[in-house]
Amino acid sequence: MRALTITHPVPYYSQWESAALVPEFITGRRDAADDPLWQKSGADSPQEYAFWAPRMCGVACLRMALDYWGRPVPPSVPLVKELCEAGAYVREGDQVKGLIYRPFAEHVTARWGLAAEAAPELPAARVAEAVTDGGLVLLSVHKTIRTADERPPSKGGHLVLAVGTREEALMVHNPSGLPGISQKAHEVPWERLDRFYAGRGVILSG
Repeated sequence: MRALTITHPVPYYSQWESAALVPEFITGRRDAADDPLWQKSGADSPQEYAFWAPRMCGVACLRMALDYWGRPVPPSVPLVKELCEAGAYVREGDQVKGLIYRPFAEHVTARWGLAAEAAPELPAARVAEAVTDGGLVLLSVHKTIRTADERPPSKGGHLVLAVGTREEALMVHNPSGLPGISQKAHEVPWERLDRFYAGRGVILSG
């Protein structure tokens, strides 16, 4: 992969309000309802926050992009509800379908004036090109991209935000990354990316 060395100074947002507690949330040692910062999410209760927090990787990526391009950044739970109304998430009882790229991209463009392209086929070379050209890219990857796990059971299911490139690696902000390790500008070697990456996502530009 030939890519210019560039890292955009994108603010980091976790999908949980307490980014330092992510290891406890993802292992189940602490319930999200016990997040001491849950009220910052705009949820009506700790239980509502706990329902949405594990599902808000795409919301966190959007909040990062909004902040980077100087748009107002809504709290996470009101934002996910707004995206539900836009059809980007579909909730059926305790099940949530999404992020659904096309209605998400259309809403982002209409609401905040960002250019957003739903890309069901998005090769790594195009990701590098988009980031080099000044864009940010939501990528569908397996959640184990946060660790050194070399053999994920599948691809996709979790969203990260590509914020930088260099010849050897892609840099991503991971909403469920590990603090000090894989949250901010985490370097994922290009040859390793394919093991996690489902080859689809959303390209954003300001």
